[in-house]
Amino acid sequence: MINYFKEILVGFWSLLAGMAVTIRYFTKPIVTVQYPREKIKMSPAYRGYPRLIIDPETQTHRCIACEMCARICPSQLITVEGIKFPGEKQKRATKYVHEHYYCSLCGLCTEVCPTSALEYSDEYRLAGYHREDAVLDHLVILQLRQTAAGLPVTAIPSAEEIAAAAAAEAAAKEAKAKAAAAAKKPQAGEEVKE
Repeated sequence: MINYFKEILVGFWSLLAGMAVTIRYFTKPIVTVQYPREKIKMSPAYRGYPRLIIDPETQTHRCIACEMCARICPSQLITVEGIKFPGEKQKRATKYVHEHYYCSLCGLCTEVCPTSALEYSDEYRLAGYHREDAVLDHLVILQLRQTAAGLPVTAIPSAEEIAAAAAAEAAAKEAKAKAAAAAKKPQAGEEVKE
C-alpha cells in the first residue's frame, strides 16, 4: 500500500517537473525563424564553402593563382588557372572553380593560401537540384558580392585576352632565356680557359 502512494507521489512530482520546464519555455521569447523570409545570422565559427576575400585596398581578390589550395585539397576539388598579364607583377586568377559536392570543409585551402585570399562564407543554403548547382565559380560569386556591396566589378578575362597574355608571357620568358644564354657564352675576344 505504501508503494502505491509512493508511485503516485513520484508520478505527481515528475508531472510538476515537466510542467515547470514547459512553463519556463512558454515565458521565453520565441526563437522560431520564418525561414524563407528571414535569414539566420550564423556564428563566426561557421564553415560554409571557401570564397575569395574582397581586398579593401584594391576592391578585388588577392588570388595569385599559385595553386597551393588545389594541391593541398585532399579531395582534389579545386581548379585554379591564372596568367601573368602585361604590366602586372604577379599572376592573376582567370579561373577558380570549386566542386563543393565532395568538399569536407577541412579548411586546408584557407590555411595554406600565401596571400590569405580565401575565407569561409556564411552561406548555409547550399541545396540544389542538380550536381552542377554545387560547382561554384568563385570569380562569378566575387562579382555578385562586389555588385551587392556597390564596388567596381572585377572583369573576368575572355579567352582572347588570356591567349594574348599567355603569348606575351611566353615571349617574355623566351627573351629572358636568350639573354641568359647569351650572357653565358664567352665573348669573341676572350679565350676559353681549360
